[in-house]
Amino acid sequence: MPDNPWRDPAFLRLWVGTTASGLATWALPFVLGLGLLTGDLTAGFLGVVLAARTVGFLIAVPVAGILADRYSRRGVVAVAGLTAAVAAPVMTIGLAVHPSLVLAAAAVTGIGQGACRPAFQALVAEVVPEKARQPANAAITLAVRVTVLAAPALTVLASRWWEVPGLILATGVLWFLAAVVPPRGARTRPAVPAHRPGIVADFVAGLAEARRHPWFLAGLGALAMVTTTGYSVTAIGLPMVSRDTFGGEALLTAATTAYTLGAVAGAVLLSRWRPRRAGRAALTGLACYALAPLSLATSPWEWPVVTAYLVAGLGIELFNVPWFTATQREVAPDKLARVSSLDFLLSYGLAPVGLALLAPAMAAWGLVPVLIGCAVCCLAGPLLASLAPGARHLATPRTAATPADRVP
Repeated sequence: MPDNPWRDPAFLRLWVGTTASGLATWALPFVLGLGLLTGDLTAGFLGVVLAARTVGFLIAVPVAGILADRYSRRGVVAVAGLTAAVAAPVMTIGLAVHPSLVLAAAAVTGIGQGACRPAFQALVAEVVPEKARQPANAAITLAVRVTVLAAPALTVLASRWWEVPGLILATGVLWFLAAVVPPRGARTRPAVPAHRPGIVADFVAGLAEARRHPWFLAGLGALAMVTTTGYSVTAIGLPMVSRDTFGGEALLTAATTAYTLGAVAGAVLLSRWRPRRAGRAALTGLACYALAPLSLATSPWEWPVVTAYLVAGLGIELFNVPWFTATQREVAPDKLARVSSLDFLLSYGLAPVGLALLAPAMAAWGLVPVLIGCAVCCLAGPLLASLAPGARHLATPRTAATPADRVP
């Protein structure tokens, strides 16, 4: 396959499957939000349902990483997608029968969502040759960003013809597509040893592989710091500043849209541009998120906030695309899904912790000091990560890796 992954039918199938899973993931919260408006759900129960989905996601991610390294990545994607697809009709029945079915179906949907993430990530390395992986990862992350914009709009449009149960079933159809469309990877199933280690031992082996790549641990720590502080504080701070300082929802809408458009621009840029020092560019992009809380804390006008969010969105894709590409290149192929699951577990799992801690911090010290403190953390994390061995190029020093560890 040439450097352009779009010419390869296998990648197109993988991209369609990933996009379908993204649409289903982002559409469900808006579908359930419509259920709040129609009276199918209460506000309190809606929060519990979304929390159940998050719990299912966090439980499934590490287990799925182990299974995707043991068995076929394509098979794990299929089972995960079908699991989430089956949960959709159960959720619709629960709306009419009993709330406990809705909760159970939401948790199962989260399990399917979490299980497919590390398997999809590892499947990219099987389907796409190394030279084409950066544009391939850029195309996939572009699809993710577009679905963030498209899912709510398509949900509202579809609600003109379908009630909430029908919309939930539509997300199930998307999960079915995510299960059946992706291609088989090139990797053969690993030989089963006489004494296979347990799940815990497999997970520990994944941790050991991650520790062999200092740039990965440092970058993951920086990402976790930005997620825990920056993402969490802006999730609270942006609506508050939009309402209290600027008197409405206009800033919230404009900044959120600017962030997504910046991310789309970053993905398009990385589909063509290959930085000479990929790690330096990636960590600089990650540090750009500090502009978001800093602008909320200091700007008396709306346009600097919107500009900051645009740059932050551009920066996050300057990080994401080289980060995924380097992980697929440097991590041992038989441990890639486990290391990817560790990435998703920390980057997603710590965000609720940040939300839980920042709310009382704002009550004690005020919004502005917390925003500034989180901006400092968003700068400090990538700066410290840049000092790790291999961070400049997101490449493991040769003393820490053997040729057999690299993806062929």
